[in-house]
Amino acid sequence: YVLKNPMKGPWPAQMQVFVFANGCFWGSEKGIWRLPGGGVHSTAVGYAGGFTQNPSYEEVCGGRTGHAEAVQVVFDPAKISLADILRWFWESHDPTQGMAQGNDHGSQYRSALFCFNEDQTQLCLASKSSYEKELKAVGKGKGQSITTELRVMGDECVFYYAEDYHQQYLAKPEARPYCSAQPLQISLRSFEEWAPRNLRDKFAPKLDEGFWRLHGPKPHCVIKAPTEPIKWDAKKTSPSASKKAKVQKVGRVKESDKKYLQTEESAAATQAASQPAKEDVLGAAS
Repeated sequence: YVLKNPMKGPWPAQMQVFVFANGCFWGSEKGIWRLPGGGVHSTAVGYAGGFTQNPSYEEVCGGRTGHAEAVQVVFDPAKISLADILRWFWESHDPTQGMAQGNDHGSQYRSALFCFNEDQTQLCLASKSSYEKELKAVGKGKGQSITTELRVMGDECVFYYAEDYHQQYLAKPEARPYCSAQPLQISLRSFEEWAPRNLRDKFAPKLDEGFWRLHGPKPHCVIKAPTEPIKWDAKKTSPSASKKAKVQKVGRVKESDKKYLQTEESAAATQAASQPAKEDVLGAAS
């Protein structure tokens, strides 16, 4: 589809694999395949974290499998870092909502990270701790703490590919534009502040702050965005940024900016409230 690479392995030797879940997998997948630089080799949606082998979408939605809607990303760490992927993950949803994300409710919409090795696990835990402190500092999130689940992939935790009609759904001509993710517009703190010292060189971010100021997750940004990956050249980054981008970069909200952000959030909430749940979208399309 979009990236012109297979969704299933074997992968080129330099590639790494990571799996995450942060709500409806349609928008989650599109957000990741649009990351720039050619580092994302392949994406696919599926089911992970449960106990039923080879589940169907209907079984997962019925809450009887224990699986979450998940996204598998295969990436070249020389071109994009897991730290970049994790930053997009945290900032593109509200990880405090438990068994829900926006209008979608059920265990299949929970927030989760699925790691393949100890380095990934350490990085996930460190970023989670940092983002939780940041959300609490500014009073953001529907819940009081991050509820993101962390699992290690292996014999008892497997990624199962979803049905073909779900794969890169938002790139298909007949797709209904839907994404109920709830970005909080609070930035993960700088990599140097939260990354374990022994992993800082290996996982240094490839995307600069200019990228995040212009393209960081915002409510409904995925469904409004083009299908193609973002084109980004850090050397051409403009030094100027909007007031809102500056607020997002620092994470903490100044008193003078509160009214501005409240107005933005009110508009986003109004739009989200008028959006049907995912099951209603599927029903209307059938």
